Amino acid sequence: MTSSTPLPDRIEPSDRRSGLARRLVPLLALPPILALLGGCNLVVMSPAGYVAEQQRNLVLAATGLMLLIIVPVIFFTLFFAWRYRATNKDAVYDPEWHHSTQLEVLIWTAPLMIIIALGALTWIGTHTLDPFRPLSKIDAKRDVPAGVEPLQVEVVAMDWKWLFLYPQYGIATVNELAAPVDRPIQFKITATDVMNTFYIPTLAGMVYAMPGMQTQLHAVINREGSYEGRSAHYSGAGFSNMFFKFNGVTNEAFDQWVAKTKAQGGELTQEAYLELEKPSESEPSRFYKSYAKGLYDRIIGMCPRPEQMCVGEMVKIDARGGASGAEAEANYDRLQYDNRMADRGNEAPGATGPASGTGPHGQTQPQGMKPRPDMGNPDSRGQGENALPGQEKTPEVKAPDSQGQSEGGQIAPKQLNQ
Repeated sequence: MTSSTPLPDRIEPSDRRSGLARRLVPLLALPPILALLGGCNLVVMSPAGYVAEQQRNLVLAATGLMLLIIVPVIFFTLFFAWRYRATNKDAVYDPEWHHSTQLEVLIWTAPLMIIIALGALTWIGTHTLDPFRPLSKIDAKRDVPAGVEPLQVEVVAMDWKWLFLYPQYGIATVNELAAPVDRPIQFKITATDVMNTFYIPTLAGMVYAMPGMQTQLHAVINREGSYEGRSAHYSGAGFSNMFFKFNGVTNEAFDQWVAKTKAQGGELTQEAYLELEKPSESEPSRFYKSYAKGLYDRIIGMCPRPEQMCVGEMVKIDARGGASGAEAEANYDRLQYDNRMADRGNEAPGATGPASGTGPHGQTQPQGMKPRPDMGNPDSRGQGENALPGQEKTPEVKAPDSQGQSEGGQIAPKQLNQ
């Protein structure tokens, strides 16, 4: 026979007070937490451009629709737990209850309507906010004026900085760009060798920047100010410092900014670009009054150097069935376009640490790499140490000695004819 501890007939007031105090402790921590959160800048919720404003509204509408289900579910879960607690003797409980048509209709109809509304909202928003789609309005009340030419900006994501080209003005900048208020902007976006994302939260959504490809983004800035842009896609050791400044200015201020850049900026020649292309981080803003002709097209073609073969030329060669003979041999060197090679000599690109001990920012060629064959010399290809990867080395045949034997025990050609 087991004994049980009798339950108390009632709860003492002191016990109630101590239990209430324990429940209030988490609530007392809320004010300091909310005070700290008050210093956060919710840039996505504070748009400065019409595209970002529509995206903000889409987030709020979708969240509101979902809360129509979430809030009642949480409320009734807590309500039922409190209403049918063990100490509430007045609550009516029917253990035989198993079905209610009215409740089934409510449970299934409400979520279904929410899903339909979310689907319609998302479909419309996806097509309206397509980054490749030119803008038809500069804000909720104004259409794009007839005859207004969008500002074109060619964006290049590099390691680990941003290059901006203005083809309409012939200028270029690094880690800083400007645009006039209420003028549509057409961004053409690419990357040198690593995928990134181009993202100005107050202007528009993020768009991928990919090497050898071009993406686009149409946007407009509606409020003057200086805003932060960034890469939102991890791209290596310097990713955490890959920020840039976006300035929304008046038309007059933009014209003055262009004139100042043309008067005081440097020249982004091909040699200067190749130096800029090298990996670096925390780069200051730079301004160029001009840049090399066709630079952006060669960056997309992954051939910033004159001796390199562009992707477009590769496509043409493939379309006619490939290259052979002397043309194929000449193309070998032109296809070496790894821009991370610090030494552009005859050394193949090596691994970085920890395999080789060479860090990601190192400009020293890893050791232990064999020189490439001289493709201009047919006798060097496939011979000895210059054999191509996957190709067997051809043994060297020495001149036969007086006994008709070559060095190393090889039979000389003269013996084969005997």
